[in-house]
Amino acid sequence: MSLRQHLLRGLLRGGLATAVVTTTLILGAGEGKSEVLYTLTTQCSLKGEPSRACIVQAINEGESTLYRHKIGGDVLTVRVRDQPVRMDLWSKDSKSWVSLMRAEARFSTNTVCFNGKDLCVVNPNYLNSVLQERADVMKDRDLVMVHFGKDGRVDASCYDDGCDVVRK
Repeated sequence: MSLRQHLLRGLLRGGLATAVVTTTLILGAGEGKSEVLYTLTTQCSLKGEPSRACIVQAINEGESTLYRHKIGGDVLTVRVRDQPVRMDLWSKDSKSWVSLMRAEARFSTNTVCFNGKDLCVVNPNYLNSVLQERADVMKDRDLVMVHFGKDGRVDASCYDDGCDVVRK
């Protein structure tokens, strides 16, 4: 099973494994060969600010997929690992990966957000593929959210109104 298939299943079974951000320093840091999976020109926002043009590049990096978001002069990288699903954000300050607290996808706006509104990206291609591949699970649902524990693993997931519990 491909990493993409794992991510799609993880999204709907308690692991929102989607877009991830990386700096150019990270690209050389992984073991093995890097392979660009896709590049998407879209809209991103930081810290709840208005959306701006951005470029998202998904990179297969051994056992991880890196999602590099270039927003103006900023580059943010999210790393998705599976078995078990974990999501991390590269910290330029500490020069290390930091586990995400939560991630969510809202299908009505084609938006994926990390740690609340710290980083949001519009990715209709990915989210539409989730809806098509998992139509039975996603019928009449708009929001999927996961919360990550201190160890970086998924410790809670929810849909729609049930996410009020996860936000607490």
